[in-house]
Amino acid sequence: MKFDLIVIGSGPGGYVAAIRAAQLGMKTAVVEREHLGGICLNWGCIPTKALLRSAEVFDLFAHAKDFGLAGSAAKADIGAVVQRSREVSQRLNLGVAGLLKKNGVTVIWGEATLTAPGRLRVSAPSRPARQPQAAAPASPLGAGEYEADNIIVATGARPRNLPGLEPDGETIWTYFEAMVPKAIPKSLLIVGSGAIGIEFASFYRTMGAEVTVVEALDQILPQEDAEIAAAARKQFERQGIRFLTSAKVVGATKTPEGALVTLERDGKSDLVSAEKVIVAAGVQGNVEGLGLEALGVRLERGCIATDGPGRTNVRGLFAIGDVAGPPMLAHKAGHEGVACVEAMAGLPAHALDRDRIPGCTYSRPQIASVGLSEARARAAGHELRIGRYPLAANGKAIALGEDQGLVKTIFDAATGKLLGAHMVGPEVTELIQGFVVAMGLETTEVELMTTVFPHPTLSEAMHESVLAAYGRPIHI
Repeated sequence: MKFDLIVIGSGPGGYVAAIRAAQLGMKTAVVEREHLGGICLNWGCIPTKALLRSAEVFDLFAHAKDFGLAGSAAKADIGAVVQRSREVSQRLNLGVAGLLKKNGVTVIWGEATLTAPGRLRVSAPSRPARQPQAAAPASPLGAGEYEADNIIVATGARPRNLPGLEPDGETIWTYFEAMVPKAIPKSLLIVGSGAIGIEFASFYRTMGAEVTVVEALDQILPQEDAEIAAAARKQFERQGIRFLTSAKVVGATKTPEGALVTLERDGKSDLVSAEKVIVAAGVQGNVEGLGLEALGVRLERGCIATDGPGRTNVRGLFAIGDVAGPPMLAHKAGHEGVACVEAMAGLPAHALDRDRIPGCTYSRPQIASVGLSEARARAAGHELRIGRYPLAANGKAIALGEDQGLVKTIFDAATGKLLGAHMVGPEVTELIQGFVVAMGLETTEVELMTTVFPHPTLSEAMHESVLAAYGRPIHI
């Protein structure tokens, strides 16, 4: 069967690319082996946010007295919490199926292997789905040979394993097991303090577990501005989360109580025991079993090498999303998918500026950022003007009972260009897009300072941070 475009993988890059291609008149198909919506929708971005929302509500119950409310404390039903998160994912899974059907995209069920430029073979999935598929694929096809003028590889990524700490699904978990616990463990060791590790630390600590986070570097949230990461760490530590930085995991031994993990820290060995261990040390691209080697597809650091619009070194073959390299974020994948397909269709390709891709961590407190950190901006040779505004001075934050936070803005001193914005506090994952739009429009400090922000809102802290960078703050 011949198509104009076949997309391998239906995650946030793959299904978006397929829909955009169909909108542009291409006969399009998606090959999927497990779940429409990919890991993000079924086992990543979406279900974790549902878990974190349950934890947030649970925490509000615990602090009801602080808001003048009296009543019985909430009791966590972890089975119901997990079930809600799965239902949220299944609802969106159905939504993706509906969108593909609405746009006339054919779904081919199975695993794809590239056999030649423009050709692939689909076989039955080699392993069962982690949960029953919520939605039947639209216009289903299955095993067979398929041909397309263009093929996009959008196979995503999987958890990275660490030597000596191989997951077993019982004591040592990946994020798959961590999202469907049968019970909250009494103690938990999390290896890795990026967004995934911190979100799980926040969820499990709020639900009552004793949590220790191990980080190989000297800063938690290594991708974030150091000042913001330090402010977040203080809040996490007040909640009882323990951090061991500059620590390397050497191995683990199973015990009747869980696991005994060996660490190297400051040249010394240390032992940490925990009932469960979550390995959250990043992800790696799914490049195996696709036939890439036989076609001579160039790889870089375990990912498919591409140019701006996702072209590989093989004619007619493209790659987007996590499998095409960092930043491994769903919104980056979707953006790449649209840019790739539009370039394929001969439309002007809009470049992907990685310095304008926001990053968000949905813990309590939340962390969000876009652009250069202070250290990166200085290393790039910029003379800086930096504004800081504490949420302790923001009326809405005080009213919410969440006044521990910070908004930090970084400008080029000579031009007034906004180089970066970094935030920690309530709902900053929603606020950051204001700075993303400002950077995209090449807004200067003057335009930001003369913009009217509504009162009372958390967004006023963004305005005050800009004013502070230029010595004009009103409320501090």
